[in-house]
Amino acid sequence: MSDVQMEEAVKKFAAYIQQSDTYKEYWEQREKLKKQPELYDKVNEFRQRNFDIQNESDSEDLFDKMEAFEREYAKFRENPMVEDFLRAELAFCRMMQNINVLLTAEIDFE
Repeated sequence: MSDVQMEEAVKKFAAYIQQSDTYKEYWEQREKLKKQPELYDKVNEFRQRNFDIQNESDSEDLFDKMEAFEREYAKFRENPMVEDFLRAELAFCRMMQNINVLLTAEIDFE
């Protein structure tokens, strides 16, 4: 299989992903959220802070920092639009992680 054929196969696989219920739910929730730009910006700030804490904290501090972060954003997460988006995003991320695990196993890549 040539590299060009491989790229075409990847594009086809991406189209299958976009047709999945998990992706469609993520996309729908994201589009709803984008209709409220201020809330969308706050969700992105939440996501960035979450990412930063998980990637910059020492393992000793991580639990305490995550606990404080969750308390700080507890009221924010009560918003159904926020919670629906974050739940859909998590499901999509888990699906993509699973695809990566399966693909890696199939090609014997360590």
